[in-house]
Amino acid sequence: MSSGEHRKKGLMGEICDPNSLFGMGNPLLDISAVVDKDFLDKYTLKPNDQILAEDKHKALFEEIVKKFKVEYHAGGATQNSIKLAQWMIQEPHNVGTFFGCIGKDKFGEILKQKAEDAHIDAHYYEQDEEPTGTCAACITGDNRSLVANLAAANCYKKDKHLDLEENWKLVEKAKVYYIAGFFLTVSLESILKVAKHASENNKLFCLNLSAPFICQFFKDNLMQVMPYVDVLFGNETEAAAFAKEQDFDTTDIKEIAKKAQALPKVNTKRPRIVVLTQGKDETTMALHDKVQTFPVLKIDPKDIVDTNGAGDAFVGGKIFQCFLSGLVQEKPLNQCVKAAHYAANVIIRRAGCTFPEKPDFK
Repeated sequence: MSSGEHRKKGLMGEICDPNSLFGMGNPLLDISAVVDKDFLDKYTLKPNDQILAEDKHKALFEEIVKKFKVEYHAGGATQNSIKLAQWMIQEPHNVGTFFGCIGKDKFGEILKQKAEDAHIDAHYYEQDEEPTGTCAACITGDNRSLVANLAAANCYKKDKHLDLEENWKLVEKAKVYYIAGFFLTVSLESILKVAKHASENNKLFCLNLSAPFICQFFKDNLMQVMPYVDVLFGNETEAAAFAKEQDFDTTDIKEIAKKAQALPKVNTKRPRIVVLTQGKDETTMALHDKVQTFPVLKIDPKDIVDTNGAGDAFVGGKIFQCFLSGLVQEKPLNQCVKAAHYAANVIIRRAGCTFPEKPDFK
């Protein structure tokens, strides 16, 4: 079959190719449950936060399953983002490629099946030293505290997977790349290899700040990647942490966006775009020296089922994930934001990173 026969129009009318969106990150199985304040206090968890599990959290994963009614969902920030972009695009299947590390176990098999069901072309590095990673989502009201036990996800190896010829060919096929900041804790060398490829070939490389602790404790890794970033995503709490660590001397979201946009960049053919969400409040986008704001679709708080993201108490947490579908389809930026707001409004009404069979975005 020729490449022309493979190419189909996506939902928004643009032609997409298989493997044109590439993501690499931490595949996790989400274990979600509505918990109480005592449970949060016991493990010193904030109602809205994203942290990596420490020794004191080891018993949490067993206790949450025993004490509360849990739901299992395929998770991991980047994998979910690729899945959501595929949903918005619809056809062809396998527009999104995903790389990450899992264990040779039951949870790993579940993740592989979930990826196939979502029409994602997932290529996992499978090893048997660590089990598949998990993420406890501790829900109280509209808040969600995430505790990630990376386990196998932390074992991704550039030389064992990314560098393999058949895998690197998939990287080369892509035109848009997305990596969450969480992966900076796992394999900086893998991120840099992909980022440099994108920059050298004038392709679009996107990065998400992901969490305040990334900006604070992994800022050296973050700033090694930043010169290659064409699109930077974050929410208001991440933006504040980033601004503080970079000595921006401002707490104004628009000024933070402008200063982040103006940071040094290798590929000067593409001016950096910065997209910062603020939950139910407007989304801010900086390009050149211009800052635009976009209102978020209104939603009744009683319709919110799952905010799925610290700092994004309402819709904002899903916006960047769906923005990707517009980028892959080469839509105007304002249309990317509208598509993202639409998808966010749909998904926040559902448990986990789930969605209807088809979107009805026009």
